[in-house]
Amino acid sequence: MSRGRPAVFLIVPFLSRLFRSRLFPGDRRAGGLLLIALFLVGLLPVAVRPLPLAAGEATYTNSLGMEFVFIPAGSFMMGSDVRDSEKPRRRVSIGKAFYLGKHEVTQAQWAAFMEENPSWFRGAELPVEQVFWDQALEFINRLNRSEGHGRYRLPTEAEWEYAARAGRDDADAVAADADALGRVAWYDKNSGNSTHPVGQKEPDARGLYDMLGNVNEWVQDWFAADYYAHGPAQDPAGPESGMLRVRRGGSWSDEAANCRVAARAFDAPTESLCGPPGCRLGDLGFRVLLMPE
Repeated sequence: MSRGRPAVFLIVPFLSRLFRSRLFPGDRRAGGLLLIALFLVGLLPVAVRPLPLAAGEATYTNSLGMEFVFIPAGSFMMGSDVRDSEKPRRRVSIGKAFYLGKHEVTQAQWAAFMEENPSWFRGAELPVEQVFWDQALEFINRLNRSEGHGRYRLPTEAEWEYAARAGRDDADAVAADADALGRVAWYDKNSGNSTHPVGQKEPDARGLYDMLGNVNEWVQDWFAADYYAHGPAQDPAGPESGMLRVRRGGSWSDEAANCRVAARAFDAPTESLCGPPGCRLGDLGFRVLLMPE
């Protein structure tokens, strides 16, 4: 979906020429200027408003070239019986459809808004990494300002897992099958100890790439090991406060057991919470969620 130049930038030069024409000689220009001002006041809200995005379009491409995949509302079995922090397994409902980035945010996309590239592995199409949670939010804030709305954000942990399961309750079985995992993920057995350009592996059933492996992905939630035992079943958004934020999906450096859709991990969200000498990780990036209007 392309976005052209806002109409106001085409109309203003026309009005300026009109104002200097014979229609507005010297004694009439004050009134003419008032008419032009009134016209622009009515025009601007329409001219600069972002193009509408209706739920239901299969894919969407924004002004930065980031591609998004439509994820319908629904319910799924969240968690697993593998680790205590993934228990109890429970049915969770996602009440609103959303769009999720087809790929992890790349270094080229990061560079469009951010002054420095923190990544250890360098390449325009490699996922950006060594990113703290608060830096991911700053990128998203700048993306929202650039497009004139506030509908971009990180996914919640539940939204991320719901999208990653792609309609399957047995999605953790992928990590138990080396051939199946190798087709969709860069992990410790096939990564060569580095990240890889996004989208080189097979997509999942929803058309999302690298949901497992390549880089871990920040989500919105604070981490609590026992959250599944008392969190709501409808649109859970994590604890109200905490010290650590959740990351999901595993990475190029992880073993298969950590590249499961239910696997939970966590890290300090800001550099100030790491302590010396810091804790930037070359396996930690993010992808972006977009809410329809």
